Amino acid sequence: MSEESHGSGATGPDTGATTGGDAAPATAGPPDDPVEPATLVAAREERLDAYLDARDLAAVWFATPNGFRWAAGGGTNVVSRDGGGVAALGYVDGDWHLVADNIEADRIATDEAPGPAAVHEFQWYEGDLRGAVADASPAPAAADVGVPGLDALDPVAVRQPLAPADVDRYRALGRTAAEVVESVCRGLAPTETERAVAADLHAALEAHDLATPVVLVGGDERARRYRHFTPKPVELGEYAVVSVTVEWKGLYASLTRTVSFGGTPDWLAANHERCTRVETSALAATRAAGRAGEAAATVFGAVADAYERLDVPGEWREHHQGGATGYAGREWFLAPDADVPVELPGAFAYNPTVQGAKSEDTAIVTTDGIEVVTRTGEWPAAPARAVDDDVTVERHGVLELDDRS
Repeated sequence: MSEESHGSGATGPDTGATTGGDAAPATAGPPDDPVEPATLVAAREERLDAYLDARDLAAVWFATPNGFRWAAGGGTNVVSRDGGGVAALGYVDGDWHLVADNIEADRIATDEAPGPAAVHEFQWYEGDLRGAVADASPAPAAADVGVPGLDALDPVAVRQPLAPADVDRYRALGRTAAEVVESVCRGLAPTETERAVAADLHAALEAHDLATPVVLVGGDERARRYRHFTPKPVELGEYAVVSVTVEWKGLYASLTRTVSFGGTPDWLAANHERCTRVETSALAATRAAGRAGEAAATVFGAVADAYERLDVPGEWREHHQGGATGYAGREWFLAPDADVPVELPGAFAYNPTVQGAKSEDTAIVTTDGIEVVTRTGEWPAAPARAVDDDVTVERHGVLELDDRS
């Protein structure tokens, strides 16, 4: 069975290389949100009712930034990126409850909560959030932070599989993120510095209301030497690899694009193609594992085998391979002993690397198919086949630009 990206058509040679030019940047503004808030709230309540019943709990509380974002359907409890959450959202016997100090309670109840909520306010100088949650909560209960007397809440068990509304938002997020990143990449030149490109990416993405927790830019020298090429004030040179993770309304999406100047070296084309085949192998194995109720370690086994079959057996040891995404950059990572179950439908961002090359996008995987959401259809691409499966997925290739130095 052959699977291709949603709405995609395979084009170009196997390397996906083509010649590109400058493109007009995407119009500034956030992604169009296709989801009615009430739809997402209903999905959260249904999920939490089942979670409470299965574990015989009276309440669950979300105080981590990721957990609050999920429960609130995109609302946030963060004031400073250097700090944690300043409020906790609870679901108690079918009703929402909010715990916060007197500085934040009214604002968060009005602007960030998923709907009407009973507010438990404490004075900022007299207590702390965790103690206030303990005072407000019935028992037994669980929380995603340590609260005296409450059980630990497993966030992955609550957030996966994705709700249909999450999938709809992912499509909007992925399309916008790809438009912005590709627009910046089409304007690159070999004399630009990694740090200047990163600054452009931060500004362009944040103009679309996309937070940028990860922006990596590697020119020819540093992309070949490192797997995490944090930007430095050095010129790009012969080619560049750009890797970005963005966040919008709590959802995370990751993507990587590669640009060469004046032609793609044979070694880069070969290594990039290897990466696309490993990535497709991971996606195919994810669908199979989800269908069979297997753990993530099964997917890792397929990835390690793909590297070996492609004559680069040790490359997986040089960098993590990604994993499930959603309301965290990665909800879990692939590893030889990863025992977390593969839940479908889910969002997955695998990022295989072979020295100097990387392939990465965010895909929605269901029991029926694989849909790459971080795509525009305007970047060079070609079908990549899984190493030990007949599944193919259209993967992004190397964009060749003129040497503008």
